Amino acid sequence: MIEGGKLIILAGGISSRMKKPAPAEVLPDKTLTQEANEKAKAMIGVGGDHRPFLDYLLYNARAAGYTEILIVVGERDESIRSYYGAKDRDNEFYGLKISYAIQTIPEGRQKPLGTADALFQGIKAREDWSGCRFTVCNSDNLYSVKALKLMLNHSYENAMVDYERGALEFDFSRIEKFAVTFKDHKGYITKILEKPSEKDIAVARGPDGFIGVSMNIFGLKHDVIFPFLERVPLNPIRQEKEIPDAINMMVRENPKSLFAFPLAEHVPDLTDKRDILPVQRYLETHYAEVAF
Repeated sequence: MIEGGKLIILAGGISSRMKKPAPAEVLPDKTLTQEANEKAKAMIGVGGDHRPFLDYLLYNARAAGYTEILIVVGERDESIRSYYGAKDRDNEFYGLKISYAIQTIPEGRQKPLGTADALFQGIKAREDWSGCRFTVCNSDNLYSVKALKLMLNHSYENAMVDYERGALEFDFSRIEKFAVTFKDHKGYITKILEKPSEKDIAVARGPDGFIGVSMNIFGLKHDVIFPFLERVPLNPIRQEKEIPDAINMMVRENPKSLFAFPLAEHVPDLTDKRDILPVQRYLETHYAEVAF
C-alpha cells in the first residue's frame, strides 16, 4: 500500500447536462432541483439527512485507505469549499485531509478544458506529490471500496479499473456509448476508445465475452503521466483535453505501462437530473447505515 494514499477527485466541470431543464416528474423535489441547477453535481444532497453525493465517495475512500484528498474544483463554484473547508490545503474531514486545486476556464471559452486539463492542474498544484502514485476519479461516480483499494494497492506502474459492461445497471442506450478498452493477452491496455461502433465493441469483446469499459478511475505514477497531460491535444470532437487521450498517448509510447483490473459491479452516476432519484434509491439501499 502507498503510505498515506493520495486521491484526486475531478469536480471542475460546469455540470452543463445536470443544469438542463427536466420535467417535474423526473425530479419533483424542488430543493434538489435547485441544488442541481446551482451546485457542483457532487454536492447535490441525495443522501440520508441531505448528505451530498461526494460524502459517500469520501467515505469509501477512507475505508479503502486513502488519507490525502485533492479536489479539483471549478473557478465559479464555492459549494465544495463551503462544505469541506475553505483552506487551500489540509482541511480536516473525518480523518481525511482535503486540499483543492482550481481548474480555470481559459479566456474565450464557456467551459473548462476537460478532464486531462483538470488532472494536469491538480498535480501541478501538488508538486510535493512528484515521484508518488495517486488515484484519480470523477466526482459524480460512486466508486466502491473494492475499486478504490485496487487502485491504491496495485503493484503496477499504472493501472485502471476495467468495468464489465454487462454489470452496469444503466439503460443500454447509455452503456453502448461508454468508452471500451482494448487489452493485450496479459491484460495491459493498448487503447481506450470513446463512443465505439458495434464493430469496435465486437473487437473489444474478450474470448470469455467480457467487454471492458472505462469509468475514469486510474492509479497513476505522477512522473509518468505528467508529460502526456502537458502535451495532450484538444479532442477534435469535444474540443477538450481528455484523460483517455492522454492515456492512449502514454500506452502508444510506453507499451505495457497501464494494467487493467477487471471488475464486475455497478457504478452509480450523477450526470443529469434523471439520475438523482435512482442514486437516492441506491444510497438508501446500500448506504443506509453510513455514519462518519
